[in-house]
Amino acid sequence: MGMLKEFKEFAMRGNVMDMAIGVIMGGAFGKIVSSIVSDVVMPPIGLLVGGVNFTDLKIVLKHATTDAAGHVVPAVTLNYGNFIQTTFDFLIIAAAIFLVVKGINSLHLKKADEPAAEPLPSKEEVLLAEIRDLLKEQNQSASGE
Repeated sequence: MGMLKEFKEFAMRGNVMDMAIGVIMGGAFGKIVSSIVSDVVMPPIGLLVGGVNFTDLKIVLKHATTDAAGHVVPAVTLNYGNFIQTTFDFLIIAAAIFLVVKGINSLHLKKADEPAAEPLPSKEEVLLAEIRDLLKEQNQSASGE
């Protein structure tokens, strides 16, 4: 039972839950970026290079055939257009993450630049200061007499 309890404590830590939420949000963000790349960025680029849809670009290594039983054997292709599409997805995601991390780092730098508040004196220091002040007053009143 000790191992199960230890696992439960590990799984319920805040940073593990934060990581899980980050993975889920990252997956959703990845879908958004893939849509931006495939639906917004790549069509104009394809238009500029002659109306090409990048996901359709491929090199056929072996054409589709039909075997003796009448089953179609699919073609063997090298899908370099899909690779180009995925590379654009990665570059946009990397740029977005870079901007987010840069923004977070600039916030941390601003906090570090602020001067730290002076720590409050301990009870002993306050008491010693009061004793010092009382002794000064006694010495002044004794010398003034």
